[in-house]
Amino acid sequence: MSGGERPELGQVPETALWTLWYRAVEARRSDGLLHDPKAVELVDRIDYPFAERFGTSGSQAQLQALRAACFDREVADFLAREPRGTVVCLGEGLETQYWRVDNGRARWLSVDLPESVALREELLPPGPRQRYLAADATELGWADEVDRNREVLLSAQGLLMYLPPARVRSLIAGCADRFPGGSLVLDTVPRWFSRLTLNGKLRAHGYQPPPMPWAMDAGERDKLRTASPAIATVRDVRPVGGRGLLGELLPLALTVPLVANRRPSVTVLEFAGQPERS
Repeated sequence: MSGGERPELGQVPETALWTLWYRAVEARRSDGLLHDPKAVELVDRIDYPFAERFGTSGSQAQLQALRAACFDREVADFLAREPRGTVVCLGEGLETQYWRVDNGRARWLSVDLPESVALREELLPPGPRQRYLAADATELGWADEVDRNREVLLSAQGLLMYLPPARVRSLIAGCADRFPGGSLVLDTVPRWFSRLTLNGKLRAHGYQPPPMPWAMDAGERDKLRTASPAIATVRDVRPVGGRGLLGELLPLALTVPLVANRRPSVTVLEFAGQPERS
């Protein structure tokens, strides 16, 4: 899109450009924590004032890379177990995970709002094993498009915090009921962070993130079990690595309960399988 029309997105879909930018910032480094050449390529192609709008924070780029790496590890582990499985990405925006971890055999379904899907189709045309579906991820009609003969991993990266709590709960319950034996990887912001966004007091460079009404402190993750009796296990996915001061402080912070329990987190929900018929 270089030299072409700039993408015009609503406030929440614009966050896709923010996360894309910081993945690319990190990926450009020779000592970067995330290998993401597709993100770099996209940033170079899109006619958008990324640096002016979002800044160039090195710590923000690291944190974005560490979060993406948590999701990548879970998807890669799933594909190692189920090479022909299906990865369903909810609210994917301009995430480039497919180009980082695809194994050449899996199927990928991306479910997102129509304006986000239109931009994704223009910038990241789907391959033969990819499908983009313009739909509201919380409505669950997309579940009928998933092949139930394959194992399924669902991913909700950078999505749930923008939804009302009741819709988050119903989405989790719906996924648990519709995909027995599957799993859902999701990320959350802590309550203190959510309050800042709701009060309009969070600003990164010249960019003010949209309100994030749903929040969960990392220490509360077991409460997610109450969304559905089909949730068998709840598991924390901790960031690994880091550079400089952040790399030194992160392992320490994860051992201090006051910090570890009130941090942004990535969680895996594993769903119970279908009961065997007697």
